[in-house]
Amino acid sequence: MHIIGPITFDEVRARFHRDHPVGRAHEVNTNEDADSALRLADATFGTWSTIRLSRADVRSVLLPWHLSCGGGRELVPRTGLTVGQAADLLRAHEAEFTAANPVCTGKIALFRDSAFSSIYLTTRPIPHDHYADLPTDDGLVHLDGLHRLLAWELAERLSPSEELTAYIAGDLTPLAPAAGGADAPNATTGGLRP
Repeated sequence: MHIIGPITFDEVRARFHRDHPVGRAHEVNTNEDADSALRLADATFGTWSTIRLSRADVRSVLLPWHLSCGGGRELVPRTGLTVGQAADLLRAHEAEFTAANPVCTGKIALFRDSAFSSIYLTTRPIPHDHYADLPTDDGLVHLDGLHRLLAWELAERLSPSEELTAYIAGDLTPLAPAAGGADAPNATTGGLRP
């Protein structure tokens, strides 16, 4: 994880609405739910940052309970799965998930080749029913971008040298690299040391 710096909630919301209009016409549009989650995250944590994530970071993002857009098979249990675990589950049971969850798997298929767009995270679960049974340890917790993250991971779109932009609510101190460590921010460049 590469920390870029702070960003205001107004900027985060403007970027979200630019890329994910609440009124966009598509099947099972959950952008209004995501907007509510962003507002709840802001009320809960009060601070936002821009970060860049490696593929390993993306695979470690914890996903909340997901009922597969009204499908017949739960994709993510109430206790959560990481993006990597959910992608591995989808790979192992692709035919079953496709048959049981046509809308959800249709969204994932749609995003496999789409341009990268920002995702939205928190450092801990938000106080919402879908997050209630997640572990409360500090980490990367999903707010918006589940289908995109799974699509890009399934298609192996993130190369080891590529990073994805994310906006994250919460205190990054527990997640930041240790001072002076190999991954500590470089004071000259503001980036990670090589």
